[in-house]
Amino acid sequence: MGKELRDVYLIDTCRTAFGKARPNGFFAETRADDMVVKIIRSLMHRNPKVEPDMVDDNIWGATTQSGDQGLTMGRTTALLAGLPPSTPGCSVDRMCAGAMTAINNAVSDIAFNAADVIIAGGVEHMGHHPMGQGADPNPRFISEKIVDPSALNMGITAENIHDMYPNLTRLMSDEYAVHSQQKAKAALDAGHFDDVIIPMTVWTGEGWKVADIDEQPRPEATVEGMKGLRLPFRKAGKVTPGNSSGLNDGATGCLMVSAEKSKELGLEPKMKAVGFAYAGVRPEVMGLGPIPATRKVLERTGMSIDDMDFIEVNEAFAVQCLAFIDEFGLDGIEDKRLNQLGGAIAFGHPLASSGGRLCAHLAKLFELNPSAKYGVTTLCVGLGMGVATIWENASNGK
Repeated sequence: MGKELRDVYLIDTCRTAFGKARPNGFFAETRADDMVVKIIRSLMHRNPKVEPDMVDDNIWGATTQSGDQGLTMGRTTALLAGLPPSTPGCSVDRMCAGAMTAINNAVSDIAFNAADVIIAGGVEHMGHHPMGQGADPNPRFISEKIVDPSALNMGITAENIHDMYPNLTRLMSDEYAVHSQQKAKAALDAGHFDDVIIPMTVWTGEGWKVADIDEQPRPEATVEGMKGLRLPFRKAGKVTPGNSSGLNDGATGCLMVSAEKSKELGLEPKMKAVGFAYAGVRPEVMGLGPIPATRKVLERTGMSIDDMDFIEVNEAFAVQCLAFIDEFGLDGIEDKRLNQLGGAIAFGHPLASSGGRLCAHLAKLFELNPSAKYGVTTLCVGLGMGVATIWENASNGK
């Protein structure tokens, strides 16, 4: 007979700064796998009680798995980071939920006693690999009307959500976006990410620079200023660059450890995994994915949204968060549980890396609010999916 599932802790989490995916972005000349190596080495340096030969696996998500994001990145970066040859590694792809899937896979492996220590995360260098690069969608998707053609353009999928929810206006999306920027500025000014964002020295067209501040945030954004922004996806539409996440480069990672190994090494966990779930929606409204995924994980864990002290929703587009607010009856954009430190509209969305950022935000909120008990991290995924993971504050009551 097998043993009972084991408790799994998130011990530490960090990320690079998020750069703009442009020729003059600060990561333009930096390899994606080198960003991953930086995160692995940082996690090991910050947690010296975890010896390199204790790492049982190195799992990394990336959407475009070619070039500097190819060749089974989990294995190559383990070697590049100086982990011993005995450390295996793999790559996963669930597009925007790459890091979250890698982290959930680590939870499963450790819970099932297949590992004690796993490094898991995600990376996306959208400057090197634009969204959809090299993809060759089967023509049957369109010719046989399996998928609406709009499903292949993320901006139009957001416009489709506005169509589904006519009560969610462009003004509401703009107001949500400005609020996200303001929350992000407050969090940055307070130094909440000083121990989360890992400075990285990078070569640029202007020489060596230190990438230690996200390039994406626009703290000066106003609702009035948003009115003049272009509508790139639909004439007379509602989705603009201001109420959408950006195109970014960055990596995020987590150190996941079993409860037994954590106790043995005297580690201080930040969060305990409670449960996770994936769900599908129609691809042309992919931004709605967090709604059924969150409902599914709440049902499977016997919990309700009211049990959640914090809710971290990736902000691919403002309208997806407004729909989430609507469906779960949250207290509007001012709900104190929702993305309290800001979201992807402010910080950026380097696709597969974003799940790790959500975990970092939730871990920070637990640290700042030790009496809080539960939180959920949830993302939408291209082609119509969602993922949601519930976490317990490991320092609750301490």
